[in-house]
Amino acid sequence: MDPLIPAILMQSPDKIPVSVSILPAAFLHYGQELVRLASQYPQFFSKDMMDLEQIAQCIPERYHAGRHVDEWGCVWENIQEGMEAIVTHHPVQSEADVFALQIPDNRDGRLPHGFMYLRLLDLCGFELAMELFAEEGEALCTLIDKVLQYNLIQLEAALSRMSPVVYLGDDLGMQTGLAIGPHKWRKYLQPCYERMFALIKQHKPGALVYLHSDGCIHEIMGDLQDCGADMINPQYRANGLDNLVRVCRKERIIPINLDLDRQLFPWATPQQLAAHVQECVEALYLKEGGLGLSVEFNFEIPLQNMAAVLDALTKYQHYRG
Repeated sequence: MDPLIPAILMQSPDKIPVSVSILPAAFLHYGQELVRLASQYPQFFSKDMMDLEQIAQCIPERYHAGRHVDEWGCVWENIQEGMEAIVTHHPVQSEADVFALQIPDNRDGRLPHGFMYLRLLDLCGFELAMELFAEEGEALCTLIDKVLQYNLIQLEAALSRMSPVVYLGDDLGMQTGLAIGPHKWRKYLQPCYERMFALIKQHKPGALVYLHSDGCIHEIMGDLQDCGADMINPQYRANGLDNLVRVCRKERIIPINLDLDRQLFPWATPQQLAAHVQECVEALYLKEGGLGLSVEFNFEIPLQNMAAVLDALTKYQHYRG
C-alpha cells in the first residue's frame, strides 16, 4: 500500500511518510559516492535508486541534453544532462494561432508535469499568456478549453491503470503569489481541475488525488481541496510555514506532503537542517495524520548536507508530539 494513504485519510499512521527523490544530475555528478550514501538509508531508497546503470537507462527524455518537441509542438531544450529542459519555442504566437491550434492525436494516458496551467504558458509563452488572461477574451477560453479537453481524453485513457493514489503536478504559483491572481484562477482554472478530478473519482471510486504544485499557492489551497485534491505537495519556502499552518491546520485541515526547503539544503549547517525538519514537523504534525515530508536533492547540495537531512528525517518521522 502507498505509505501516504493513511496520512491522506487521517488514519493515524504509525509514522510520518517520507519521500526522497534525487535528480539524475546529482547521480551523474557524484556517481558512486551518492550511491554509497543512499545505501545507508534503505528506509528511503529502493535498490533501483542505487544502481547507476539503471538510473542512466531510466532518465526521462526531457532530462537528456538536446532538443525535444512534445505532442503540442512545444520545443524543449536542455544543456544540462540530468536536469529538466525548458520550452524555448512556443507554437502559439498570436490569438489567431489559438484558434488554429489542434488537440494532439496521441491517446497514451499520459499527463506530464505541467498538464494544465503550465501547458498554457508552454503553448503561448509567459507574456502572451498573461495578455490573454488580462483581456479575458474568446482566445483565452478557447485555449483553456482545448487543453482541458485533451487532458480529459488522456485521463479517460489512463483510468483502467490508475493506482489508488493518482499523482499529478502543475506549478500554479510564483515566488510570492499567483501570476494571474487567485480571482482569475478561480474563474478560469478552478473549473478545469474540478472536472478532471471529478472524472477520476467518478470512474475510480476511492481514488485519491495527489497534486504537486511549486510556488506560492497558499491562497488557493482550500480551493484545490474543494476541487477534489486529497493531498497537496506545497513548497516550504515559497508559501512560508506560518501560511501553511494557518491555511492547512487552522482554517481547515488539508493533508499536505510538505516539500522541505531545498533552497536551504546547499548552504546550511547540519544543525540548521535538523532544526528545519524539526520546526516543520512540530508546526504541522497531527496525530491523526495529514502530513508527509518530501525532499529533492540535486548536485549543488554537499553530500554531508544530504546525510544531515536524511538523519533528521529518520528521527522526526517517528515524532509523536
